[in-house]
Amino acid sequence: MTFGARNWSSRLGIYRLPDNRRAIFEIAVTAVPFLGLWGLMWMLADVSAWLALPLAVPAAGLLVRLFMIQHDCGHNAFFSSRKANDWTGRVLGVLTLTPYDFWRHSHALHHAGSGNLEHRGIGDIDTLTVDEYRSRSRWGKLRYRVYRHPLVMFVAGPSYLFFLQHRLPVGAMNRGAMPWLSTMLTNLGIAALAVSLMMLMGVSTFLVIHVPIIAIAASVGVWLFYVQHQFEQTYWEQDEDWSHPDAALHGSSFYDLPAPLMWITGNIGVHHLHHLSSRIPFYRLSEVLSHHPELRNIGRLTLLESLKCVKLALWDQQSKRMVPFGALEDLPASAAGR
Repeated sequence: MTFGARNWSSRLGIYRLPDNRRAIFEIAVTAVPFLGLWGLMWMLADVSAWLALPLAVPAAGLLVRLFMIQHDCGHNAFFSSRKANDWTGRVLGVLTLTPYDFWRHSHALHHAGSGNLEHRGIGDIDTLTVDEYRSRSRWGKLRYRVYRHPLVMFVAGPSYLFFLQHRLPVGAMNRGAMPWLSTMLTNLGIAALAVSLMMLMGVSTFLVIHVPIIAIAASVGVWLFYVQHQFEQTYWEQDEDWSHPDAALHGSSFYDLPAPLMWITGNIGVHHLHHLSSRIPFYRLSEVLSHHPELRNIGRLTLLESLKCVKLALWDQQSKRMVPFGALEDLPASAAGR
């Protein structure tokens, strides 16, 4: 039986009930190995930094998973208690360098307007339409091309975002106390933890261990967010034609990763279902796919297929697909361009 996006949204409501025991288990099997790897890197760094650095990769993977737990807390989906979700998210925000309350607000706006051309720019990857790009000055086009370059998008940009941009409530400095309190209290927690560890092990040892972990995790996190919405057959519409259920189901991919990668990324690849019903805990998303295998065929991307998304840069409103810069010469100008 075929169901529309709106019907799927209502049908998935039965999976929204969190399991507190499972939530505690998920934290334990993520945080304990992360702390263990961090400690092992510390021991190896006393011998040689080069011995410690390879362990930054699995440690970064576990940090990504801790961020996904924080992400579920932001949706009030991880625990049954709002207070437990919020305080878990705030504590994890110190480890992930993310001001939880401020991020939760901007992320909610992303969910509310994902795929809506009138509500771009909050918690998403900046995306221009073909006509918008063509109407820009030479300097404007160059800036957008630099922003979209893989070295900026997936290497320099993520580190800038987590190390620097998250240290101030960028975009919300005039929106009351919450953004400032969230950001500054998170900064205070980060500073207290970092200074304590530096005093314990030395500044250079701390930096050799933690900076690579954060940098790798940041790049992985941005890559995941990118492929979740920046794929060829994604969904963008003007406000009058936009539908939240359609945007959720068809504007978010199903990143069908191998099982170990799906585990380490907290099932965030099942993104079409997450956007359709964000209150479903990540540890229940595989249950949804098991009960409704037909949902596996919507927006599916394999690991190999996802690599092709790197070249996509513009939304073509006429063909309703993402296109690379190289396609511009073959695309006609739109009379309805914005």
